Amino acid sequence: MVYGPGRSSLRQRTLAGLFAVLLKAGNLWAQSAQSAPPVTPVTPVAYGTEGQGVVAIRRPVTPLAILAPRSDQGVDTAGVAAGVVAGVGRVIGSPAGSLGAPALLRADPSRGPAPWWAPVASLAIPGSGQFALRQQRSVAYLVAEVFLLVQYVSAQRDGDRERTAYRELAKNVARKPFGGTQPGTWDYYERLEQFLESGAYDRIPGGGLDPELDASTFNGARWRLARETFWRNPDVAPAVSSAEYQRALDFYRRTAVGEAFRWSWFDATLEQDVYVQTIRSANRSYQRAVNVLGAVAMNHLASLIDGYVSVRIRRYGGVQVAGFTLDGLQVTYQPALGAPAGSMQTGLRFTR
Repeated sequence: MVYGPGRSSLRQRTLAGLFAVLLKAGNLWAQSAQSAPPVTPVTPVAYGTEGQGVVAIRRPVTPLAILAPRSDQGVDTAGVAAGVVAGVGRVIGSPAGSLGAPALLRADPSRGPAPWWAPVASLAIPGSGQFALRQQRSVAYLVAEVFLLVQYVSAQRDGDRERTAYRELAKNVARKPFGGTQPGTWDYYERLEQFLESGAYDRIPGGGLDPELDASTFNGARWRLARETFWRNPDVAPAVSSAEYQRALDFYRRTAVGEAFRWSWFDATLEQDVYVQTIRSANRSYQRAVNVLGAVAMNHLASLIDGYVSVRIRRYGGVQVAGFTLDGLQVTYQPALGAPAGSMQTGLRFTR
């Protein structure tokens, strides 16, 4: 409550008496605080502009806002002394014609208790630690987490849908003449976009294995690579029973495509182009999902660091780094259209 000029002298004497009581309590508190461990300075819990006579208490005690009365009314010294309270406050000003009065104000919720588990909670669920610390930016962390998770689910769903599409296209067009229905590996479907045909696995059925000779097909390219790797002259075949021929044949067996996975895009080059575009779109979707997961991890890490710094500041007065005090962390996330996961910026605020 604020009292203006023109009030009764009885009220002024009452205020002077209250100031004296506050001064005595402040002295007792200061004497007990000398042997107590240092208390972390926090942001003033009472605010005012210069000229309003506001005393800002800077220790975690009962917040007070004291408007010092005019000095010509004989109680200004008591008001100033009560405002100092053993050094924990400062008098900003005392306007002429105003009377002082003690007043209890609500503490700033952002300067409440600092639970030790807040950083752990922030790591598990971004924003939960900031919520426990009564910080408004907890909403930003939570919104970023939900947004990123939605983006991840969307990218993963797109990738799965496009993967099904290109597999169905390969089965219904390129593999259909050979009756292939068994799903292949990731490398197998990449080979379908690189080669028009797989070629035969056994060029002459019956007897021994006769590899494909057409190097424009996938199997033919495998046999060519085997000959260049293990034969002295890839164009001159050694004896079938020789070690170098058998090593080349073993390589072909391991890497060539069998009859169950044979394919051909012959007379279906348009479908192959669609297949190539679909598989590349699936790759982009899965890469976008990986990028979003990285952003999710960064959001958890940023929330963890923010929670740790906030708890550290409230409990111990900040984090010292090379003579500077880390007293704040700012994290912003900017979603961008067409970008895999937008951009996230983290800023640290230091004071000397």
